Amino acid sequence: MSDDYKNKLIALVEKDKELEKEAGNIILVDQLVRYYRDLYQILNNFVTFADFYAPNAEAVFQAGILYIDQRSCNLCIKVTDMAKHNTMASYSGICLLYCDCISRATNEKMTIVVCLTDGDVDNLTVGRNALFYDKKGQVWDASITKIIDNPISIRQAFWSPYRKFAKFVSIQVEKFAASKDEQVTNSATSGLEKTTAQVGIATTDAAKVNAAPAPAPQPFDIGKFAGIFAAIGLAFGAIGSVLASVVGGFLALTWWKMPLAFLGLILAISGPSMLLAWLKLRKRNLAPVLDANGWAINARATINIEFGRTLTHLAELSKNARLNMLDPFSKKKNPILPILIILAVLALVAYYLWKYGII
Repeated sequence: MSDDYKNKLIALVEKDKELEKEAGNIILVDQLVRYYRDLYQILNNFVTFADFYAPNAEAVFQAGILYIDQRSCNLCIKVTDMAKHNTMASYSGICLLYCDCISRATNEKMTIVVCLTDGDVDNLTVGRNALFYDKKGQVWDASITKIIDNPISIRQAFWSPYRKFAKFVSIQVEKFAASKDEQVTNSATSGLEKTTAQVGIATTDAAKVNAAPAPAPQPFDIGKFAGIFAAIGLAFGAIGSVLASVVGGFLALTWWKMPLAFLGLILAISGPSMLLAWLKLRKRNLAPVLDANGWAINARATINIEFGRTLTHLAELSKNARLNMLDPFSKKKNPILPILIILAVLALVAYYLWKYGII
């Protein structure tokens, strides 16, 4: 390289050095432009939550929509720290579903947490599959890995005591049937083992078997069985007397008090759970879920009942659509027994009404 070209390059370098301060400030200018452009969006999403609470708007932390169990869940957030979620997310008071997602296009994996704010959770279990659509419209196969159970709606709380009672009865019936099945199986297998052992002993050492004295049969204890039957009879008698007193007291009421008594019974059963659910639903707070992702959310981001209905949409029939409830394979019902029961109840009600001079 000639000295002429070398001097020209040195001159260009010196000229660039003269603008070193201005070139260095370009980064600050770029930061200032981005700050001016994005500050308003940051304030609306992490300070005032205006985009989250505004109708027909969407916050930046909402990752997409999850479709599961005939509902769409709009409040889905990517999980960045699962260990922190295990510690903090339960303080939100929201029913949360954690799902592992796999992209159909790129096989990329991620974990999301879904806030369930309407409907119920009875049909949702760990391992159930769903579809997740992100903001770009890409489809992800989702599967539930964890559920944090909390109240979802007042309707769910109303039916909760009856469902718990039905589940308890079902479990007890299953336990009773399983125990009886186990007893029958053990009795059959033990009898077969004894028979096999006796046949084996008879073929190998018949003389020894004949010499052994047979065990004396256990005498039938009539007193023991009489006590058992007496206890069962007392239990049924007590239950029957309670039911008779309840039915008699109900039928002794005047006709306009009967609906009020029935309503009072329903409120006595479902009222406490509905009140507790109402108190918890008013305190649902999204801040712990966001804090678990490392965001410093110092304010409460509450989700009340009305707002929760806008975040989870339940499936509904289209306008003018109808369900075909006819099942060609359903078992044919015999209406004689229900008719007899209804007639017996009507006759009993009419008798009590006539007895107390109401009719």
